[in-house]
Amino acid sequence: MEPRARGWWLLCAAAALAACARGDPASKGRSCSEVRQVYGAKGFSLSDVPQAEISGEHLRICPQGYTCCTSEMEENLANRSRAELETALLDSAHALQATLATQLQSFDDHFQQLLNESERALQDAFPGAFGELYTQGAKAFRDLYAELRLYYRGANLHLEDTLAEFWARLLERLFRQLHPQLLLPDDYLDCLGKQADALRPFGEAPRELRLRATRAFVAARAFVQGLGVAGDVVRKVAQVPLGPECSRAVMKLAYCAHCLGVPGARPCPDYCRNVLKGCLANQADLDAEWRNLLDSMVLITDKFWGPSGAESVIGGVHLWLAEAINALQDNRDILTAKVIQGCGNPKVNPQGSGPEEKRRQGKLVLQEKPPTGTLEKLVSEAKTQLRDAQDFWISLPSMLCSEKMAMSSASDDRCWNGMAKGRYLPEVMGDGLANQINNPEVEVDITKPDMTVRQQIMQLKVMTNRLRGAYSGNDVDFQDASDDSSGSGSGDSCPDDLCDRRVSKKSSSSRTTLTHALPGLSEREGQKTSAASCPQPCASLPLLLLSLVLSAARPTWR
Repeated sequence: MEPRARGWWLLCAAAALAACARGDPASKGRSCSEVRQVYGAKGFSLSDVPQAEISGEHLRICPQGYTCCTSEMEENLANRSRAELETALLDSAHALQATLATQLQSFDDHFQQLLNESERALQDAFPGAFGELYTQGAKAFRDLYAELRLYYRGANLHLEDTLAEFWARLLERLFRQLHPQLLLPDDYLDCLGKQADALRPFGEAPRELRLRATRAFVAARAFVQGLGVAGDVVRKVAQVPLGPECSRAVMKLAYCAHCLGVPGARPCPDYCRNVLKGCLANQADLDAEWRNLLDSMVLITDKFWGPSGAESVIGGVHLWLAEAINALQDNRDILTAKVIQGCGNPKVNPQGSGPEEKRRQGKLVLQEKPPTGTLEKLVSEAKTQLRDAQDFWISLPSMLCSEKMAMSSASDDRCWNGMAKGRYLPEVMGDGLANQINNPEVEVDITKPDMTVRQQIMQLKVMTNRLRGAYSGNDVDFQDASDDSSGSGSGDSCPDDLCDRRVSKKSSSSRTTLTHALPGLSEREGQKTSAASCPQPCASLPLLLLSLVLSAARPTWR
């Protein structure tokens, strides 16, 4: 080649190398009009947005090629991307919370209505059938229904003791009414009470009500509590803040394509999933206990049916009370003879009327009200919704990518992979904190689990344990609390009138500090106002849960 020609080619080559070193002039001059449009649509000022791409050495999150983003724009978009993800999380959580709250309200309304209808049936039928016997026992009946409401809503009552106290009070009142001609001092009534178990003045009604009511009320209460706890867990976990590494990754996912001048490139599916699996790693660890809770809630609805089911028993309390008073009237003479034999002859009341002057009241025969189908419909809907919610925590990344992050429909050369338009090659990580150790998009410290999430995992475990106990007819709340109770009643914040009612020779065991009050329920009018004043979970419960959390979580940190 001639020297002149050779020199020409060398000059061209040098020019090309210089162009490469400075960047592609055509690329450098590319317009930022699309980016300006997107940026302005988000409410930001366009005054600092460049008209054409500039060098990107100042970028701290996005790739440092030629860019349409200044430092201020990158910071604004990073803050916006974080806020948008947090809003999307809250929106998803609120939707589930609303579903759970609607279920809770519906079931609570139904169970309260059953109890209210039972009390109304008693008030309608008993006065005419039992006359003065009802009048003398009216306060005991009112107290029983009030305490059943309190128990259902989580008050610190032991149901079996509550029922035993009711029958003891009722026996005292009705025995006085049956024998107005006798003087019955307190020591004589104490003797009567001690013999009550052997005398069985109310027949089989107390035993039948105790066996059925404990199972029915425990099941209904635990189920509604479970709905409340589930909603509470969703609310608290949704408020867990995103970490700084997550914020950087979300910015890169959502807006770095804009800064690099390709705003039309949508995130590759697997890329988006890896980012959100890393961001929501702690939340995904709720999955196992969340499923256990919802499974237990579905299972316990089996206890709502049949003769001992919640609907039959809660709505039929008055039936056993009628049966009890019928039995007392039938056994009146035999009962009186046995009481006199065991406690002696009481003195005659000179001002009292004779028994022959008291008209014996007739029997009251009541029919059980057939089910309306309301509870069956509620349970069917709840089962469907609870099963749909089972994978909520581990499905969040895919759901948010599909609905909120404008994810590409396919992983191809046209989607955004975090660096440029092109295929995303890394594999998708598993769910949960431990599986993020090699997450290529979010740096996750798997030795530092979020304590708010760990506390909620413990709450789920506690509630699941309560539901499983309730399925067997056991009041787990009371059993757990009674182990540490002094029996003094200290810390019992129940209303004074109800506490006073329960202070009797059998009341010390029923005032054990429990329990888990129903969360999320508004105060009710009329008879339900007493339920709104029932105690909240005892103050020591959060400390107990925190200590359990720390001991349970520590091995996973190593």
